[in-house]
Amino acid sequence: MVEPQPPVAPHPDIAPLAPLLGTWRGTGHGEYPTIASFDYLEEIHFGHIGRPFLTYRQRTRAADDNRPLHAETGYLRCPRPDRVELILAHPTGITEICEGGLIVSDGEIRFEFESTNIGLSSTAKSVTALGRSIRQSGDVIDYTLRMAAVGEPLQHHLAATLRRA
Repeated sequence: MVEPQPPVAPHPDIAPLAPLLGTWRGTGHGEYPTIASFDYLEEIHFGHIGRPFLTYRQRTRAADDNRPLHAETGYLRCPRPDRVELILAHPTGITEICEGGLIVSDGEIRFEFESTNIGLSSTAKSVTALGRSIRQSGDVIDYTLRMAAVGEPLQHHLAATLRRA
């Protein structure tokens, strides 16, 4: 059994990301040419252990009947004051590495991610590109996700608004 640890200050490299720490909940809407549109409930948790990254855990459920839809887990890194990296594993057999710009200004954090590497297991659906736009301001996170998959070009897939829990 792991003993509880006292709170630790964020590593200096991720200090600009500290406003993300905690749990966020909200709703979103998804669409794509190959599926029916859907609404979902989402929870994201950002944590840290004092190292130069944030931990990231995301779960979604269908808004109509609460069935599980998707999950992601990984890390958010800030190798330079103006750059971020998002490294994720999906239970659908996909790994995702996205990199992009970081803007921290007037109490807002903004990320613009583009995939630099997508790994696929032999049974994963074909995903060739991903992009994410994320904005955190106060107790609200808004994001959109773009995807190129199953022969379709990169296009809008998801949008959500989450509030600090």
